[in-house]
Amino acid sequence: MAQRHRQNAVHLRIQKIQQDAVPKGRSGKHKRIVALLLKQLHRLPADSALKVSLTALPDSKANIRAALNRATHQNGLAVATSSDANHLYLWKTAGKS
Repeated sequence: MAQRHRQNAVHLRIQKIQQDAVPKGRSGKHKRIVALLLKQLHRLPADSALKVSLTALPDSKANIRAALNRATHQNGLAVATSSDANHLYLWKTAGKS
């Protein structure tokens, strides 16, 4: 039985590195669009919302919302979203009370 276990063993390449060399943060495929949306949100007056055409998004509405949600939570921003058949709407909120 020990021989069979060795045959099925997975060989991993594991290295030891310093913790400060570990990459931090996420640099996913939605980074550019999320950064653009966050930049526009920062400039947005309190009583306004962003209206983004779904056809202009580089991925599905769900994937962009998920990436935006990760980024806003990471940055401590309170943002709400809504959508219709053609647009995604984003606006800043007061946050949790």
